[in-house]
Amino acid sequence: MPPPIQHLVVGRPLKKFAFVSAAAEREYKDLPKDVQDDFGKDLRRIQYGQDPERPIKSLTESAGAGAIELIINGSPAFRCVYVAKFADMVVVLHSFVKTTNRSDRHAMQVAEERMKELKQELRKMGYRV
Repeated sequence: MPPPIQHLVVGRPLKKFAFVSAAAEREYKDLPKDVQDDFGKDLRRIQYGQDPERPIKSLTESAGAGAIELIINGSPAFRCVYVAKFADMVVVLHSFVKTTNRSDRHAMQVAEERMKELKQELRKMGYRV
């Protein structure tokens, strides 16, 4: 029996979705509802193997290989950092309000630490990361 249609896009299975920690989920849910909706639509697109509609930025240098930042500019600006290259999952690492025009060092440190934690957990589960 073939897999359900809603789980396939151009022959690709739906990627699972997770927050790396309870803190990461709390941060996301603390964002305004319209921001959550906008990020959520793009995260869903990524689950289906599609490109996000919002601008993105690779954070390989600051948060680790595969880390991507979804961008909502404005005043205030918002960011959602995720990784989608491990274990067929989309994992949200960090979400925050951007308060400076420069790189937010604290936010990048949080994302980098959570990326390390994610990799440790995946290794325990037998994944090679």
